[in-house]
Amino acid sequence: MEWYLAKFSQDGGTGRPAGRQARSSQKHMFFVYILQSLQSGEFYKGLTDNIDRRINEHLNGKVNSTRLRLPLKLVHVEICITRGQARKMEKFFKSGYGREIIKEIIAPQ
Repeated sequence: MEWYLAKFSQDGGTGRPAGRQARSSQKHMFFVYILQSLQSGEFYKGLTDNIDRRINEHLNGKVNSTRLRLPLKLVHVEICITRGQARKMEKFFKSGYGREIIKEIIAPQ
């Protein structure tokens, strides 16, 4: 599955804040993601602050909990403002009702 995310930069593209005050205004995002094993159909739910790095780790077999489930596809991503919000979303997707929502998300339209 092809996917992309827009990357926003408030620092003119340098990747670093200009000073202390720039750090406080810099936005940090967290991502809750759902992967599906093409082998078994099982889902893996996780959260990260660097979606590109984390998905590459999963796809290259560097994550113990998913390396035996390869190949994987990314089926859903939620963007959260705080780590706490992302953690709640991840826990929701791991709940019984959350698993039902995942089925609805990936159901063919």
